[in-house]
Amino acid sequence: MSEGYGNASASSSSSLNSSFQDTEDDQAIATILAEEENLHNNGRLGKRLSHLGSIPHTPRVNGEIPDVNDATLDHERLSERLATYGLAELQIEGDGNCQFRALADQLFRNPDYHKHVRRQIVKQLKHSKKLYEGYVPMKYKSYLKKMKKSGEWGDHITLQAAADRFGAKICLVTSFRDTCYIEIMPKQASPTREVWLSFWSEVHYNSLYASGGETPFSYLFLLMHYLSLKSCYFTTQINQVYQNMFTDVPTRAPRRKHWLF
Repeated sequence: MSEGYGNASASSSSSLNSSFQDTEDDQAIATILAEEENLHNNGRLGKRLSHLGSIPHTPRVNGEIPDVNDATLDHERLSERLATYGLAELQIEGDGNCQFRALADQLFRNPDYHKHVRRQIVKQLKHSKKLYEGYVPMKYKSYLKKMKKSGEWGDHITLQAAADRFGAKICLVTSFRDTCYIEIMPKQASPTREVWLSFWSEVHYNSLYASGGETPFSYLFLLMHYLSLKSCYFTTQINQVYQNMFTDVPTRAPRRKHWLF
């Protein structure tokens, strides 16, 4: 009986370790591929808005939620701006984690890594308290405790922490009447990547892509090289990724939209 239990435990432990390794490998591959694609896509997106002046970013908590009429007008304004600059939104699930899901999509090409992104942002907030506490209008420990919870809305303080943690310039196309474009830069280092998000003011974040063009062959070859190093675990993923390779906006439908509709 104990021997059988031991064998079962060993098998379970082996499977669990394998699962952890797969997850770590997946995240590493996602990061490498996302960085390679960023070299192509970010330059193209940046050129589309290069003539726009961004305002200095001041981290802040979320403002007052607009009523339905104002939110609808804001959404129309944002949609017109995105169409003008040839940008398309990947619709992110509206479950309270939209900022973190949109960041995860840009950083790892997978919104489902939002819990990892939130954890990293909270670590940044915790370990660099002096950088952020002046912008938080409550006890800092209470703010950290709130931001740890899944479903808690991100704000412009968490965006600054994300820029600092991931070494990214966060490019925000907004629905604000007087502010079309905001750049959020890392405070203590030069950015090594760009992240593009749309911000429907105080309502929702989505991930941004160019609305036309092709994914370069260098990205295809890099993808196939890394997938070839993996086991048959990736067989189904290869087909799906290949199908999406030449479309700028990933075909992924959110399970739940934002709270307004």
